[in-house]
Amino acid sequence: GDQSPHDPTGPVVPFFGELAVQPPALGTSWTLLNIDQSKGSAKHHEVYFEGMPMSTFPPLTRLRRHGDAFQRLPGGFYVAHGRIDDTMNLGGIKVSSVELERVCNSAHDSLLETAAISFPPPNGGPEQLAVFVVLHQNGAAVSREFLFPILSKAIKDNLNPLFKLETVMIVDALPRTATNKVMRRVLRGQIQSKNFKSKM
Repeated sequence: GDQSPHDPTGPVVPFFGELAVQPPALGTSWTLLNIDQSKGSAKHHEVYFEGMPMSTFPPLTRLRRHGDAFQRLPGGFYVAHGRIDDTMNLGGIKVSSVELERVCNSAHDSLLETAAISFPPPNGGPEQLAVFVVLHQNGAAVSREFLFPILSKAIKDNLNPLFKLETVMIVDALPRTATNKVMRRVLRGQIQSKNFKSKM
């Protein structure tokens, strides 16, 4: 059968999860700054190691949490999905952008990739949710009006019925850094520069 997804000796199987680093590694920290140093080592272990699996190849050590979410595709290719701890507060409930995007990406076969961001409404109040969408070439005829109820239902059914989608934006590509991470601040700026009078 298939080996564990983090076993490099097994067959390459599709997988979604958090990237881990096997210690020792150059440049990694052993304590946290700006806290009581008598508690620094324990807190450092909680942040980076607690709940992580043991490595399956020598040296047998506990893997270190990296913080980025990755998807392994058939054929051994990887897609970076940004910080696993990139969270937003929707209706008083914290949720990861990565979790929202994982649900949205599989909501319709016209979707190539998505980016979820939260933004403050113009007149104040709780954060609102926007999803930016990049379409496959065969999805050129798909509209925001068509995708809005599909994405809204996927989020409510798979994550939380209290999560309310405010708007959907179709873009040609997501803005990314030189290391291929989504620039959410750029997307948030695009939302805030517009005055959305409707959920579309």
